[in-house]
Amino acid sequence: MNEEFILALDELEKDKNIDKDVILDALEKALVKSYQKNYDNAENVDVMVDKQTGDIEVFALREVVDDVNDNINEISLKEAKEEVDSNLEIGDIARIKIAPKNFGRVAAQTARNIVIQKIRDAQRDSVYGEYLDRENEMITGTIQRQDNYNLYVNLDKIEGIVPLKEQVISEEYIPNERMKFLIKDVKNSSKEPQIILSRSSENLVTRLFELEVPEITEGVIEIYSIARESGSRTKIAVFSNDEAIDPVGACIGYKGARVNSIVDELQNEKIDIINYNKDIEEFISNALSPADIIEVLINEKNKQSLVVVNDQQLSLAIGKEGQNARLAARLTGWKIDIKSKEDFDKMTNEEIDEILGLNQDSQEVMLDKDLLENPEDISDQMVEKDEQIIENASDEFSNQELEDVTSETLNEIYENDEDSLKNQIDVDENQLDEVYNDASDLIPHIEGDQEDEDQ
Repeated sequence: MNEEFILALDELEKDKNIDKDVILDALEKALVKSYQKNYDNAENVDVMVDKQTGDIEVFALREVVDDVNDNINEISLKEAKEEVDSNLEIGDIARIKIAPKNFGRVAAQTARNIVIQKIRDAQRDSVYGEYLDRENEMITGTIQRQDNYNLYVNLDKIEGIVPLKEQVISEEYIPNERMKFLIKDVKNSSKEPQIILSRSSENLVTRLFELEVPEITEGVIEIYSIARESGSRTKIAVFSNDEAIDPVGACIGYKGARVNSIVDELQNEKIDIINYNKDIEEFISNALSPADIIEVLINEKNKQSLVVVNDQQLSLAIGKEGQNARLAARLTGWKIDIKSKEDFDKMTNEEIDEILGLNQDSQEVMLDKDLLENPEDISDQMVEKDEQIIENASDEFSNQELEDVTSETLNEIYENDEDSLKNQIDVDENQLDEVYNDASDLIPHIEGDQEDEDQ
């Protein structure tokens, strides 16, 4: 090797960002191994490459001793001082310059292999770093080939792989056809990085909307959530903090141009774009689009809901093989149980509680389903609870007629009944107080009725 070799390394360092010192260090180590492999009775050696001239020097390494027992690995103190370095002492390592026959040819071949390997390593690291920074981004590639498990895609600098689980069963992959993919994962390896691509990811749909709808990229419209069954149907919930913006309309585009472009890329996968709403009942109703919803009952504690629809809308709300309800549940993050109006009207409160996951043991206070339909009847329901207290009075005093119960007696029962209920059931005390306050309001009316009868 010579100075031209060093100049070539300088060019590599400049063009491909490969550190010259790294190559020279690897070359020196490789030359040691080559020497030991190609020469019989190979001594302990050290190889140095001059960084300026490219000249190679080989040194035999021998231990300085008094009496030599191993001519290959040892040297006498006298010989070491005379031929190597006068400052050497017993136990030192003497570096003796040698000139192996034909070692220049071995060195040249080794240098060539090292440089090629380092170039490959540098390219691999560069590609790995580039694609690692692009994880979860969308990329366009050209279909190359497909085997029983993987789809191979040309990404210009490297080949990407679409594993079977990241493919869409209904899609057709034609060689030389260009398609968009999501960079799902980037793995480093000794040969080259593995770029794992996906066509089935929900994030691919997200990236397509970001590409087609500038308002999303600008932050004017935001994607709240997305649920996808690849190749069949996707639901996406969007919203905008600007009341002047129609997020659904913007995503659809003029005459459906924006969403149709996405549908074409996904090979006719259906896409439902819905309005996200902070009101969970409204959000669930929207999520079950295109079905029309009558009513949504919810239990916020465990995120369970009961949805009521007209009988004719039941199959539409549930969807083919339950797909519409399934996607709506994933989109909202709530469990959704759908009932027809006819079936709902036949249900008892206990059955509704069971669907909503309410704990009967804790006796949670819940409005009757009739009151949910007619809120104005709540006051009537409270009166019924008050009348129940009077019925308790009749049970308590079986020997007296109800009209003989004095206000003092009723007060006593009222107070005892309140304390008893508070101790026996776990309800909100404020709600219970409301019931008893209404009951106390009845006492003057009873007293008045008694006075009228006495007169």
